[in-house]
Amino acid sequence: EFEIVSTIPRSKFDHLVKTTTRSRTRVETKIPLTMSMNLFRFAGDMSHVFSIIVLLLRLRVARNAQGISLRTHELYLLVFLTRYLDLFFKYYSLYNSCMKILYIGTTGYIVYMIRFQPPICSTYDRAQDTFLHWRFAVLPCLIISFLTVVISGHPPHPVHLFWTFSIYLESIAILPQLIVLQRYREVENLTGNYVFFMGAYRALYILNWIYRAYTELGYQHHYVVYFCGVLQTLLYADFFYYYVSSKKVGGKFSLPHTS
Repeated sequence: EFEIVSTIPRSKFDHLVKTTTRSRTRVETKIPLTMSMNLFRFAGDMSHVFSIIVLLLRLRVARNAQGISLRTHELYLLVFLTRYLDLFFKYYSLYNSCMKILYIGTTGYIVYMIRFQPPICSTYDRAQDTFLHWRFAVLPCLIISFLTVVISGHPPHPVHLFWTFSIYLESIAILPQLIVLQRYREVENLTGNYVFFMGAYRALYILNWIYRAYTELGYQHHYVVYFCGVLQTLLYADFFYYYVSSKKVGGKFSLPHTS
């Protein structure tokens, strides 16, 4: 038998044990990755769902698509289709699966209504919705996402590539809608509410990502996601300002004219 004699002073040894115990406790208090619900995520999801309900109500009641960008919703449909490929091979929770199916289904239905359902399709103003989304949104985001995956050192797996692509694309998907509203200047009430809650959803999700990084086991800071989330929220900044101002005075919601 051999006796192991420590050369570490007793005080330093006790400090090391306490530090290790505290670190282990912090790790163990993080919730598992599958239990990722928190207030910020739930509020963000409900804001997103409410924005979809408002837009569907706007289309069904008004029976017209004036002031609505078809191209923004085509971009969002592409975002959801490429992001939620894991629906076919990975299960997280019933809530998670239902929300993914809801986003894909309702966005697809909105695109269908604006494109094909009379009389809504006849009121869609193509002359105002002219942003070249395939050339200036989809293609650049596809290239940037490929470069991001390559630079990160990860193998360019299709699912990871499409997920990264969806993050970049979502950050600018609202651009065609904001351009249409800028051209119309006067924003109909339900349309304004729809865009506001879409912006609130992304702002809340930034807080959700940060919260999860500090409280959820296995979840790490993802700076591409942070960058795209902040960029998307900043695109709404001007809209938020005039939206809140109009609600304060109770007048019509109008965007300033740009020459």
